[in-house]
Amino acid sequence: MNSDAMKKGFDKAPQRSLLHALGLTEEEINRPLIGIVSSQNDIVPGHMNLDKIVEAAKVGVAMAGGTPIVFPAIAVCDGIAMGHNGMRYSLVTRDLIADSTEAMALAHAFDGLVMVPNCDKNVPGLLMAAARLNIPTIFVSGGPMLAGRIDGHKTSLSSMFEAVGAYKAGKIDLKKLKEYELNTCPSCGSCSGMYTANSHNCLTEVLGMGLKGNGTIPAVYSARIELAKKAGMQVMELVKQNIRPRDIMTKEAIENALTADMALGCSTNSMLHLPAIAHECKIDIDLDHVNEISEKTPNLCHLAPAGPTYMEDLNAAGGVYAVLKQLEDAGLIHGDVMTVTGKTLHENIQDANNLNPEVIRTVDNPYTATGGLAVLKGNLAPDGCVVKRSAVAPEMLVHEGPAVVFNSEEEAIAGIFGGKVKAGDVVVIRYEGPAGGPGMREMLSPTSAIAGMGLDKEVALITDGRFSGATRGAAIGHISPEAVSGGLIAYVKDGDLISIDIPNYSITLKVDDAEIEQRKKEMPIQKKEHVEGYLRRYASLVSSADKGAILP
Repeated sequence: MNSDAMKKGFDKAPQRSLLHALGLTEEEINRPLIGIVSSQNDIVPGHMNLDKIVEAAKVGVAMAGGTPIVFPAIAVCDGIAMGHNGMRYSLVTRDLIADSTEAMALAHAFDGLVMVPNCDKNVPGLLMAAARLNIPTIFVSGGPMLAGRIDGHKTSLSSMFEAVGAYKAGKIDLKKLKEYELNTCPSCGSCSGMYTANSHNCLTEVLGMGLKGNGTIPAVYSARIELAKKAGMQVMELVKQNIRPRDIMTKEAIENALTADMALGCSTNSMLHLPAIAHECKIDIDLDHVNEISEKTPNLCHLAPAGPTYMEDLNAAGGVYAVLKQLEDAGLIHGDVMTVTGKTLHENIQDANNLNPEVIRTVDNPYTATGGLAVLKGNLAPDGCVVKRSAVAPEMLVHEGPAVVFNSEEEAIAGIFGGKVKAGDVVVIRYEGPAGGPGMREMLSPTSAIAGMGLDKEVALITDGRFSGATRGAAIGHISPEAVSGGLIAYVKDGDLISIDIPNYSITLKVDDAEIEQRKKEMPIQKKEHVEGYLRRYASLVSSADKGAILP
């Protein structure tokens, strides 16, 4: 056992003394020591219930003969951090989570780990840590929030942001806005649509690192507690069989995750996090390969904000396994990969059934024949950018319009609400990248303002920052290289024509090279110096190719 290095032999009596100081018995010390990585806190709605998940996982470990020991991981609520300087700190927490978990697990020589995450950067951060540590590990998330209800219709957090836009546009009054506020987020859990958190909890299942239902069982269901107990028991089997994360997260498993991502219609942030997770597994993701996978993978799910269904509906329809079964039957995924069940993915999904073809479309009746995400390239983004194609209205898949340029999210929101944006425009939000922002903020507020005003089928948005799974409309993020690095986005002017062709994976600024060279002489790159300390250091880290954090 790993833990023998710090607890066996006469010379380890001081360490054993400290373990006794924890109240551990001789019997408990002699068993495998299993770290339970608890992301519980009282500020993130998706994490407020994790104390119950952690306690259930502890019970499961003890039932199977291990000694569970809890230690913490941080988590940020992107929704609460949205729209102010707090969002600059969200993305960088992913690396802080990975680093701190790695440090705790190695410092205390755990034999195995149960990761208990739920929300946006917490899930990929812990998957990165699992790959680095490569000791037997299983995941059990806190589960998705139930959908809200307004006027008989289900709602989610993106509905709330869009309600703000509708209020500013005079489409609803303050009383209706308050009704949204009080009813949109009715329970604990990760926000109820296919946003970043739920995307990665589902992809954890696909990768083979979580048990059936990890991504979809609602947070308030008792089945979630049962799942945590099973995860605690199963990690002991992983320890006995010495099955490790990098035995599970292979190149084929990563390809499965990309394929399922396209079928489920996951968040654009998966194009930030899957490459980073793969990097920790010593695997590189070729962005051109992403589009190859998208070309052959049908989009089977239109969960909010792309459509009217929610995570609770996906769970009732058969969950992630029902989607995977259809993909395997179509020859689109690798079924022979190992999972935390100790069985192959093929074995796991054999009994899965699609219980609602309205929620999970069949392969021969998809929403679209191509996947939910697309990577675009062109002179405006030679290294690539990402759009959630499944959330784009058909009439906006190809669009050309004049640029309306803003140098920050705040400028963009003021401009949108101030009437500077009209039908046909392409909103450009720059200096929001990993280093230039700094922090690569997720900008749900501008996209929701556009949607709330009813312009999401008439206006496109592009940024060197991030959009997300909560975004709908022609919102194209992660433009690389970013403005502060001298990317072409830094030299766009109001009125420039920008052409977007999602089916052909292209994005083009229609300005000739000579004019661009002249602008480079006249338009200095803007530097932002208003965020100090760790953020500057970690913003540099997450923008480096070594971390695999953004588009290479």
